[in-house]
Parts: sequence; structure tokens; C-alpha cells
Amino acid sequence: MRRYRVVQWSTGEVGSIAVRVLAARPDLQLAGVWVHSAAKSGRDAGELVGIGPIGIATSSDADALLATAPDCVCYTASGESRPDACVADISRMLAAGIDVVTTSIPGLVHPAGYNPKHVDRLAAACREGGASLYASGIEPGFAGDQLVLTLATLSNKIRSVRTQEIFTYADYPVAFTMFEVFGFGKPPEHRCIMQIPGIQTSSWGPPVRMVADHLGVQLEAIRETYDKRVTERRLEVAAGAIEPGTVAAVRFETIGVVDGRDAIVIEHINRLANDIAPDWPTAARDGTYRIVFDGDPGMTCELQMGTPETFVDAGLVGTAMRVINAIPYVCEAAPGLVTSADLPATLPRGAFAL
Repeated sequence: MRRYRVVQWSTGEVGSIAVRVLAARPDLQLAGVWVHSAAKSGRDAGELVGIGPIGIATSSDADALLATAPDCVCYTASGESRPDACVADISRMLAAGIDVVTTSIPGLVHPAGYNPKHVDRLAAACREGGASLYASGIEPGFAGDQLVLTLATLSNKIRSVRTQEIFTYADYPVAFTMFEVFGFGKPPEHRCIMQIPGIQTSSWGPPVRMVADHLGVQLEAIRETYDKRVTERRLEVAAGAIEPGTVAAVRFETIGVVDGRDAIVIEHINRLANDIAPDWPTAARDGTYRIVFDGDPGMTCELQMGTPETFVDAGLVGTAMRVINAIPYVCEAAPGLVTSADLPATLPRGAFAL
């Protein structure tokens, strides 16, 4: 079995999981770890992510890491506020002949639905370096697209399909995402990043388009909705304090319209406490993805991550594994932008090892 050399790019929540996994995988060799800050640079990567020394020092020298010519970079740097910088980074890697898997640009799960300027730049870099790029995650990247298409193989007729993420985010630790992207902890009149027209479509429009394209239907439009509710009491959550009168629940939809109806919908219902917005959709337990088909046959499928106590951590592991498990398949793929519809099932190698 060939062993692929991988550089891990960033050590945030998903990146730290990736370091721990890559350090232990028999088919993948952790060849380096990039960090953004001088304070983290030079530290043992294993100690940085809590597994003890592994003999690999982190580095903030991107040139030096890329000069080692790894087979692949696992790119998990923050992307919500810096898509242009992410595209520039990844294009450089691809042009150097290095394959890339990433969770940072969710819209690339279906390049045909993403920013054409960015797609053209990345595709040109793939051609220049003869390299491949794959983007994924748990949602986008699985629940609202690949899982939907897999379930659609059971269908005779489909009128609509709705994917719901029903998660409490009290344990989600990334402050920028919580406060600036989703608007938690802000006054209800505050306009968060997710409310800027087109932002939702940039991330969830591509999986909506992916489902439509692979089912052979033409979208008339993609619409966005965003609703929020406030808390009447102070909440202490992993990302910080949420004061009374500020946002503590959000609900938003990215809607693909077909023949005048809401036909392909990805909906998020995210609370900081289960008793906020009780009239919004709920699930039997926290950490649930629900896919509902209206058609022949009608069907509902629920995917639950971890346990009610561990679903946030389990979701982060699932996000990381969507790209880590794909590394051998991406390295073996023809050059270009590849998606889950292009690759064989990206099954883990050695997952049953004791």
C-alpha cells in the first residue's frame, strides 16, 4: 500500500483533528504542519494538538513546507472571512503539483455552482501543476448533497427534498463563526455576515445546484431566508457569554426553486439552548441531520452524530474525515477539480484496525 505524504495546513478545531489522525494513519504520512502564528511555530505538532511529541515541528514558513513536495496538502485554514486568500493559497499549491483537499471553501463541493472567477483560477492551477483539488465536509459536503443523491436512488418521483441541520451550538467553540458569521450574541437588528445577500448562496448554493444538476432539473432561482430569536436570560456557551436580548437562535434556508416551488432546500436550525424558538423544527435529540423527500415514495432519513453530549466534537471529526479519507483517492485521480460525484466511495483505509 502506497503511503502518501501530507502537509496539514492550520491547527484550528478541524486542523487539530487532522494532525492527530494523520499522525496515526498507516496509509498517510504527516510530512509537516503549517501554523499561522509565530507563537505556535517551532512547537512539536503532537504536543500542540494534545497527543504528545511526534517529532514534527510546526512551521509558519509556507515556502519551506511546499518545497518538501508533499503529495497532498490538507487545507483547513479559516475560510469564512478570507475566501480570496484561501483560493490564492490553494492555487499556489496546485500549480506546484501538490494535490489539495480542503474544508475551507464549502462552495467547491460543486464547482459548477461556485464563483466562476475562483473556479477558473483554481482550474488553471490544476492544469499548470497536473494536480487535483477536492472540497468537502459534513455539511456542505455530505448531508445536503451526497447523502441526498444516494437516497434519491430509492425514488420514483421527487416533488421536493429538504435537508435540515438541527444542532444546538452551545458547545461550538469558534468565536468568529458564532458571533460574526451567524450573529449569535448580537442585537437582533445587527446584520451578520450570513445576512449579506449572496453569502448563503456562495456556501449552500453549490450543494443545492449539485442535487439539481445530478437529478437533471433546471433551477429557476436560488432564494435565501434568515430568521433569528433572542434569549431572555444570560447564557454561557463555549464561544463566550450571550447577554439577554441578544440573538440565541438562528434559522436560515438556501432554497432551489423548480417550477415555482421550493424544491431543493438546505435549512439550518441552530440554537444555543433547546428552549429557545420552540416553534421551530426540533428533533428527538440534538445533533441531527434530517432529509425529507416529498415524492414517490416519501421518505425521511435522520443522521445523528455522536451522542447528545458529544455531537459537536463528533461533527468536527466527521468534517475532517470527509477530506482525510479522500486523500488517497484524490492523489490517484486525474488532474482537475473533483467532487464526491467524480470519486469512488472515499472509504477509510485501516479504519477497523484495533
